[in-house]
Amino acid sequence: MVRLVPGSPVRQLYVIGIGAGDPEQVTVQAIRALNAVDVFFVLDKGAAKDDLVALRAEICRRYVTERPYRIVEIADPDRDRSVLTGRQYNAAVQDWHEARVGAIEAAMLAELAPGENPGFLVWGDPALYDSIIRIVDRLRARGALDFDYQVIPGISSVQQLAAAHRIVLNRIGEPIHITTGRRLRSGLPAGQDNVVVMLDSDLACRDLTEAGLEIYWGAYLGSPEQILVHGLLADVIDEIAGRRAAARERIGWIMDTYLIRRPV
Repeated sequence: MVRLVPGSPVRQLYVIGIGAGDPEQVTVQAIRALNAVDVFFVLDKGAAKDDLVALRAEICRRYVTERPYRIVEIADPDRDRSVLTGRQYNAAVQDWHEARVGAIEAAMLAELAPGENPGFLVWGDPALYDSIIRIVDRLRARGALDFDYQVIPGISSVQQLAAAHRIVLNRIGEPIHITTGRRLRSGLPAGQDNVVVMLDSDLACRDLTEAGLEIYWGAYLGSPEQILVHGLLADVIDEIAGRRAAARERIGWIMDTYLIRRPV
């Protein structure tokens, strides 16, 4: 193990979007960035999600051909999930992010040699419901590590959902609204007819009562485990719930995204 003296320069940190689950979704730009990284830092979310770490390792094995590299796993700090709304929710997330910053800073100080470039491999796209850019900004502000950073976009689960279902996310002239399952609990937003939902741990759409709603649902998008369901929400919600529960039981975790559409 090598140690980085606080204040020593780190040339460049790379935040690299690696797509929704298929290693072939890694872009040429991402491959160039992968080959500029010396140490990849991965937040380990526990045994149930070991295959997510394994996929990152497979991407490195497949595409990093120009230099030696190391992968360092960091135990992801626990997050308080007992509050779901309001200021308490925001405070709980902020506390979790700060704990992540501390864990990442400690790992980087311990594992990086002077001048080595660190990198983070981000599921999907770093700009869409991912915290790593905020964490990197906090990390820089703390001042123990001196670095600049680049963000490389990736194919998001939203894009993969549309491609897998062979749809356009919006009808002609209509907007797209992207939200979370937590916010969907209060119903579809007024005036929004095409609503993409991410991070829905409890399948909040099952409580929607509007007539004629159409759903395009997908889990493990882009991976060999991909599951797709499409139809009127009232007709297919039980199928989605059943297949979702069975997949979570079998695999140990679930990642799903869906589009809810109001009728014309």
